[in-house]
Amino acid sequence: MIKDQQNRVHDYLRISLTERCNLRCFYCMPEEGVELAPKSHLMTYEEILAIATTFVEMGVKKIRLTGGEPLVRKEAHVIIEALGKLPIELGITTNGILVDRFVDSFKKAGLKAVNISLDTLDRDKFALVTKRDDFEKVRENIDLLLAEGFLVKINVVLMRAINFDEIIDFINITEHKNLQIQFIEFMPFDGNKWDWEKGISLAEIIEKANAHYQESNVLRIEDKPNDTAVNYKIKGYKGSFAVISTITNPFCSTCNRIRLTANGRIKNCLFSTGETDLLTPFRAGEDIQPIILKSIHSKAPERGGWESLEAFSKPENHGQNRSMILIGG
Repeated sequence: MIKDQQNRVHDYLRISLTERCNLRCFYCMPEEGVELAPKSHLMTYEEILAIATTFVEMGVKKIRLTGGEPLVRKEAHVIIEALGKLPIELGITTNGILVDRFVDSFKKAGLKAVNISLDTLDRDKFALVTKRDDFEKVRENIDLLLAEGFLVKINVVLMRAINFDEIIDFINITEHKNLQIQFIEFMPFDGNKWDWEKGISLAEIIEKANAHYQESNVLRIEDKPNDTAVNYKIKGYKGSFAVISTITNPFCSTCNRIRLTANGRIKNCLFSTGETDLLTPFRAGEDIQPIILKSIHSKAPERGGWESLEAFSKPENHGQNRSMILIGG
């Protein structure tokens, strides 16, 4: 098993398929853009499959594909269907624009869990956040996934000036649709001009829900093992909602996640400034298992080593990490 110094078992791998995206959400990609790695520095689909297989041999039970936007990758169909042959639970996080082209590949791969990033239910605000006009396409593809029987979560990054007034609108979607709204506290990354004054906390979200639905109707439901979210549902509603409270209520004590960037580097924490190159030794024919074990063993107890909110909030610390688009979430 892959363990760290805190004896946390890591059996969940998130693989970024690409650094590219067909949206330009400001909290993910800096206004000036990012410097993309040359194609020769990125993992080929054969390398992705081989490295993923090594992780599975070491105990990984779940793989989630991320980006950038994973579905803009040229060989995305091939990668998804190949990974689906491994003995793992396979999922994907996407902005939803291209989903309709991949439903058959998802089914062939046994992929059942799809997370869709959607930060607003307002078309004009969608264009403001993403710099693109694909709102209707995303909504149509969410309904398509639900109709096809997929497990759908909608990831909503909450920002005070953007969507604080939409929290109840999002929860209301769960009345008649069996999906989960997943509110995510605004997190700091290089170039996204993070300031917690822009953020919305777990406590505020629940306070707003209690006020609107009455506290007795806001039900706390059981979290899954290693869950990053605090889970709720409204009494009588088909779906549910949850809060990923990285800032105000970190969940690091049960973390089981490993991130593999598109250029083949391990990030043992989303906020870790250190990375471990797997691709170079893999291409040289080296055994990468000891490298993986060493990287995860060195993982900090909490948030990449920024254990206090004060340290976590310093702008100079954000700049030492990648932009979100280059990590893969």
